[in-house]
Amino acid sequence: MTKVWSRIISSPAAAGAAAVTFLLIVAAVVCEVHGIVCVSKGTLPVWERIYTAPYAPPGAGTLLGTDYQGRSVLWRALAGTVVAFKVGAVAGAISVFIGTTLGVCAGFFKGKTDDVTVWLYSTFASMPTLLFILSFALLAGTSPALRSALEKTGALLHIAPGALAVYLAIGITGWVGLCRVIRAETMKLRNAAYVSAARIAGVNSLVIIWRHILPNVRHLTIIYFTLNFGAAVMLEVLAGYLGLGGGGNIPGWGSMIAAGQERLWRGVWWELGSAGALMFLLILALNLLGDSLRDALDPRYG
Repeated sequence: MTKVWSRIISSPAAAGAAAVTFLLIVAAVVCEVHGIVCVSKGTLPVWERIYTAPYAPPGAGTLLGTDYQGRSVLWRALAGTVVAFKVGAVAGAISVFIGTTLGVCAGFFKGKTDDVTVWLYSTFASMPTLLFILSFALLAGTSPALRSALEKTGALLHIAPGALAVYLAIGITGWVGLCRVIRAETMKLRNAAYVSAARIAGVNSLVIIWRHILPNVRHLTIIYFTLNFGAAVMLEVLAGYLGLGGGGNIPGWGSMIAAGQERLWRGVWWELGSAGALMFLLILALNLLGDSLRDALDPRYG
């Protein structure tokens, strides 16, 4: 791991991406803690407080201006990092877990397991992602059992049930690419000499997968988690733009872009611009980090 970080730091682009990602993580942690403290005290967080007149342009008093209620656009854009990192972490973890599990099982056991997995990822690959997210969010709202589970889980993660449904839907649809790569890599690894020796020695298949297969595909899971993180953020912004989910008392970049779009004709560009700029920085940084991790971890690129 030390070699990986030294290689990342040696690249100016990768080092800059890591610095931007770290700063945004710090902003997300600070906003999340501040929001939890404000809820416990019954006070308004800084991004909900009214500072000055509506639509105030960027200036000394409000660095990035205010929205239609006079709230600070800067604080609301920074608060959006909480939503971005939550959806990236939740959806990325789900997609990596599903993709790795199905890919390893399909590549190692082959036969009917492989046939079922290929059918599954072919089906999900042909499914319109946005329509699936919409359907899943509506199902969560109409199913009492599912909504209850989302409310309990969301209370632990400080995520609104509607937003959590969107995060889960994004994760469920984001595993296809990783599954294909893991499946192909596992098919090669299962024929390796050390795997054949373990099989001849009578080692259980699950033990072989745990000791020999998973460690050799770990770099792929790390790379795809980084890339899926950025893709999940973009999908959540699109869902928020369309009015799906909702981050509870924390504004999302999608809702800010939707609100700012309606006021562009009046020259009020700072709400849309701030949310779009932070989203661009985060996704660009994650893509650069993903490329650097691929170069550092994947032996084919080393």
